[in-house]
Amino acid sequence: MLRKLIPLVAILVFPAVVAAQAPQKHGATQVRGEPVGLDHRPVTPATPAVPATRATPAVPSHGNGPATPAVPAKPATPAVPASPSQKPASPGNSASHRP
Repeated sequence: MLRKLIPLVAILVFPAVVAAQAPQKHGATQVRGEPVGLDHRPVTPATPAVPATRATPAVPSHGNGPATPAVPAKPATPAVPASPSQKPASPGNSASHRP
């Protein structure tokens, strides 16, 4: 039974031992400056469409008061798309960095 457990324990412990020996990479603790380039431009958001309003019919006067005039309908306002992306269609040679 012990002969079956030793390989199992070795398989489970080996990745942890290898990972512990790898050098640790430390990231930057402070970021300075601002990003520069076309990718960091503000994007104009899209505006939603506004639905049309119905027309209001005229109401005749009752008694001595004035009649209420009719109000024409307002057409719907179409939605405006967001500003197009400023990224190039093809990345060009930017993906081929030399080590």
